Amino acid sequence: MVKVGIVGGTGYTGVELIRILLGHPQAAIEVITSRSEKGQSLETLFPNLRGSGTDLVFSDIDIGALRRCDVVFFATPNGVAMTMAPELLAAGVKVIDLAADFRIKDRATWERWYGMQHACPQLLEQAVYGLCEVNREVIRGAQLVANPGCYPTAVQLGFLPLLEQQVIAPASLIADAKSGVSGAGRKGETGLLLCETSETFKAYGVAGHRHLPEIVQGLEIAARAAVPLTFVPHLTPMIRGIHATLYADIVRDDVDLQSLFEKRYENETFVDVMPSGSHPETRSVRGVNITRIAVHRPGGGRRVVVLSVIDNLVKGAAGQAVQNMNLMSGLEETLGLTGISILP
Repeated sequence: MVKVGIVGGTGYTGVELIRILLGHPQAAIEVITSRSEKGQSLETLFPNLRGSGTDLVFSDIDIGALRRCDVVFFATPNGVAMTMAPELLAAGVKVIDLAADFRIKDRATWERWYGMQHACPQLLEQAVYGLCEVNREVIRGAQLVANPGCYPTAVQLGFLPLLEQQVIAPASLIADAKSGVSGAGRKGETGLLLCETSETFKAYGVAGHRHLPEIVQGLEIAARAAVPLTFVPHLTPMIRGIHATLYADIVRDDVDLQSLFEKRYENETFVDVMPSGSHPETRSVRGVNITRIAVHRPGGGRRVVVLSVIDNLVKGAAGQAVQNMNLMSGLEETLGLTGISILP
């Protein structure tokens, strides 16, 4: 049984992580921290957990209790994990950060995009980027994993087969991505109120979104070339889900695109390449750790269009984190993560 600690369990990502782990046959949550909610039971704050069999309460951060865990998840704002990870790693604890503290290898790039000094830059090289469909074997032996962001997961999985086989021009990539409001986190802000987000649709972060350097880092490794990606995120009036519409120019005519994607992901339980002509919907992945992908070549022309959908809280966050935990702990990768999406 894997003994688990969760730092920061009161956000949307945190409660999704708790929900998944409570149903995991080989994981036992030992401690969940929250400075603001310490002393409260989980089911008081999250009524959906009533009847789950847990009597856990939120506690203040106790590094001693966390050191006794096998794996500690950080479902915290950026800048928290990096202040605590060194001590936990020194105690032999495996760390999975669901924020961005260890995703970008270059310290200067990280500090420029996140507006703070990195507290432990010596760990950036050690950290393994937790996109299992790319780094599975390295993740198995990792002690520190940087869980990918939600937009980066949808965008990278959509572009990777094309870049790996040099089917598209790296300079032509465009990612037009839409996210549900839960992607902004569980916080009280005017711009996230129902009256502000319902019945409207808008782009944001066009000048530069924090996920851009993370996406580019992964795409450039796959392409073995510079990738000047154009990335435009949008906020949509729904709770969960990301839909990434990806565009690129084809440079090879000798490739069957449908077969390319099917072969690349044929052994990936959590990537579903849909039949030719499909249009995946975000509701088809609600609550599950699945990426559904469809590839199109409109009019047989020079442009390829890839549609990639995920649940931003599951495959884009908590589900992928548990997928990483399974690999790091020598468990079956799919353990605790099988399920069917909810409709309608």
